[in-house]
Amino acid sequence: MAELRPDPERAQGWTLLVDGAPQSHVDLADPAYLDFAYQRRLGHVIDLAAPPGQPLRVLHLGGGALTLARYTAHTRPRSTQQAVEIDTALTAFVRAELPWDRTWRIKVRGGDAREALAKVPDGWAELVIADVFAGARTPAHLTTAEYLAEVRRVLDPLGYYAANLADGAPLAFLRGQVATARAVFAETALAADPAVLRGRRFGNAVLLAADRPLPVAEFTRRVAGDPHPGRVEHGRALADFTAGAAPVTDATAAASPAPPPGAFD
Repeated sequence: MAELRPDPERAQGWTLLVDGAPQSHVDLADPAYLDFAYQRRLGHVIDLAAPPGQPLRVLHLGGGALTLARYTAHTRPRSTQQAVEIDTALTAFVRAELPWDRTWRIKVRGGDAREALAKVPDGWAELVIADVFAGARTPAHLTTAEYLAEVRRVLDPLGYYAANLADGAPLAFLRGQVATARAVFAETALAADPAVLRGRRFGNAVLLAADRPLPVAEFTRRVAGDPHPGRVEHGRALADFTAGAAPVTDATAAASPAPPPGAFD
């Protein structure tokens, strides 16, 4: 069940909840405002993917309220964006209740993210953002090396992949996702609340990967300067974080763990 809850602090702000779990936040008056910590971290990736204001070709796996597509369209006019959302009823609900500027080049398609990914031409996307949850869990088929190989295929050689992931102690899922990305891409980084990285609480982490050097120093500075500061792991520290986890394959994949009761209270 989808629900829109008004933001008491922002006149045109709304939080989208799906089955009781907060999924995204939209401010219709200010598309550049990102309320959730994980969305701000993905916003930093969008900001760093190319020089300021330069249009991008972006593929969003998972549509939701289209918060990040709105952010991209607002901060980078003339960007061309595709969003894939399996819940077409949710898209219709968002389109009716949280309409976006019709001049923005945002095309929303219904369907499974991995099936849609297979139809994207080689090298089309300069940025792929994955934010797919079913029942507050990332589906198993969107966690594997085979899936990331498809992402890599559709990325421009200088493009970035960013994924919103969620996990808690003992962080087996997150370690496996880092190991998988390290097996497919030349460079990886991970941004999260320090308490999440230490397994002290369940929460979100943003995985960033590319076949080019990552803007780690600037990404780290921005994440540390957020209202809820985060930490960025990269290089040897990130390799140590995986603790010997093996890359995930289609044969071994499992959905991300369900959040514990009260995780979003």
